[in-house]
Amino acid sequence: MPERIVVSAVCVFAPDGRLLTVRKRGTGMFMHPGGKPEAGESPAETASRELFEETGIVVPSADLEPLGFWLAHAANEAETDIEATVFVAPGTHNPAEVHPSAEIAELRWIDPAADPAPDLAPLLADHILPLLARGGATR
Repeated sequence: MPERIVVSAVCVFAPDGRLLTVRKRGTGMFMHPGGKPEAGESPAETASRELFEETGIVVPSADLEPLGFWLAHAANEAETDIEATVFVAPGTHNPAEVHPSAEIAELRWIDPAADPAPDLAPLLADHILPLLARGGATR
């Protein structure tokens, strides 16, 4: 049975509807900003902290809109699944004001309606993009 880790992630949209993805140093897959909780953090607190640490975007945890909870294969860890709570950041964010920080090597804004690129994390490609295509998130 695969190992399982708990994460929180955030969907962040640009004014033109593109979705923010990040690639961590030493990896090849793009995913949502987010990560593992610190002791005592709620999923929303984790998502808010990780979003700021990885991209510089400040969104209070109370302002994040819950999108859902999924089980998926981990993008960068073999024999591992993730339990992911995913949120949507309110409003839109100017790509010129977002920057990679902490362990993030690269940012990429994608069209959520386009066919998924082969380098997208399973959570994003298999669960979130199909939901967004059906209009499952508000901005």
